[in-house]
Amino acid sequence: MNQTLENILGRRSVRAFEDKPIPAEIIGQLISAGNAAPSGGNGQPWRFVVIKNKECREQFAKLALPLYKAWLEKSPASMKEMRKSIDSSTDDPVYYRAPAIVFVIGKGPTADMDCSLACENMMVAARSFEIGSCWVYFGQLIIEVPEIRQLLELAEGEKVYGPMVFGYPLGGFPKSPPKKEPIVTYF
Repeated sequence: MNQTLENILGRRSVRAFEDKPIPAEIIGQLISAGNAAPSGGNGQPWRFVVIKNKECREQFAKLALPLYKAWLEKSPASMKEMRKSIDSSTDDPVYYRAPAIVFVIGKGPTADMDCSLACENMMVAARSFEIGSCWVYFGQLIIEVPEIRQLLELAEGEKVYGPMVFGYPLGGFPKSPPKKEPIVTYF
């Protein structure tokens, strides 16, 4: 099988990481992969904020935890049940103590699609380095905290896509869940 397809098909959401930093040159290559994503009119409406500093990651996790708990409290029972096993396995159910957190931040008329493509490029590229990733919706809950908005330098109209967490998978990559057969119509 071609290496690109192997990376796409082998990418899994990883939520348990080794306590091992990702080399700066690899982070740079992940950012380059995100920056190479297609964008409307080649506008590249994104920018990237990488959090690698342990104290900063812990601060983000501490600020995110009560917001996550409030979000979970309002969630449907099925979501609460799904999150039980994840939450019981870590003291950081938002960023999973990942060695790197990457916020993709963008604005503009095509940013919703463009920044999502940048995120996917980065996660597929990470897999090629045997690095796990997970897009964590809950991680963006903290953008309502003024000190975090300031730290991320969020301008008027900017949105956070992701964030994504990256790290070396603890115990290897998870097995692929069963996938439904695609619905395809040919004309």
